[in-house]
Amino acid sequence: MSLIWIDGQWHDRDTATISVFDHGLLYGDGVFEGMRVYAGRAFRREEHLDRLYDSAQAIWLTPPIGKDEMARVTEEGIKRAGITEGYLRHVVTRGVGDLGLDPRSCARPTAIIIFDTIKIWPPERYTKGLVMMSAATPMPDRETLSPRVKSLNYLPHIMAKLEGIHAQMDEVLMLDRGGYVAEASGMNVFIVRRGVVTTPPAWTGVLRGVTRDIVLELAADAGIPAREEPINRYDVYTADEAFLTGTAAEIAPIRSLDGRQIGAGPIGPVTRTLMDRFKALTRG
Repeated sequence: MSLIWIDGQWHDRDTATISVFDHGLLYGDGVFEGMRVYAGRAFRREEHLDRLYDSAQAIWLTPPIGKDEMARVTEEGIKRAGITEGYLRHVVTRGVGDLGLDPRSCARPTAIIIFDTIKIWPPERYTKGLVMMSAATPMPDRETLSPRVKSLNYLPHIMAKLEGIHAQMDEVLMLDRGGYVAEASGMNVFIVRRGVVTTPPAWTGVLRGVTRDIVLELAADAGIPAREEPINRYDVYTADEAFLTGTAAEIAPIRSLDGRQIGAGPIGPVTRTLMDRFKALTRG
């Protein structure tokens, strides 16, 4: 059962509503954050809330409650909802205004937390691997809006996702305007070649995912060489292994890209090691 907190009030899925004049709806003017619950605990809560408030700061938006209070409400909601394994969505919008673009019409930002579950792919995709294609829709230019901002406007990613849906793919790979690998429709991308783990650096125009950073930590702890450097599709095609990471996706192996099989099988040894270590960390 879903539980939703909106500006201090608790709701269920049927009673949770916002105004049609909220600028988060009208213009995508707001930020969000996804967070996992494992064994009844919000995983990496502080890192996620730090990123939420940093995103808000970057778009000149002050959340209506402080970070400590947001953390307290998060913990209260987990208990109220009785969640042991779940997914949380924190949203802060510019608030209710008028039909103009001017944010000054919004008297107060809106804060929302959704307590629910999420499933992106069938469970077998985590053992058989994802079938992917390159999307024609490019990543938005990082000079337009920093990719470090998790804004409510995900339309380019949705357009790329729709390309994959119509081609009956599990997921898509998005490129930047220079042809370099950016990310999937909402996940970071990793490859493994000759035992070395590589992922695009944040400065190239990708979101610096919390799970992405955890994987780099896990690789270091396991003695697996890891680096951040630009990669292109050739690097993915010829990789020994490849996988995606994200709060909702966790760690998901890639079986093929654009009809080319990645490595020798659906899950390589390095990917398997990182998946096992991630599971141990989240349940530990």
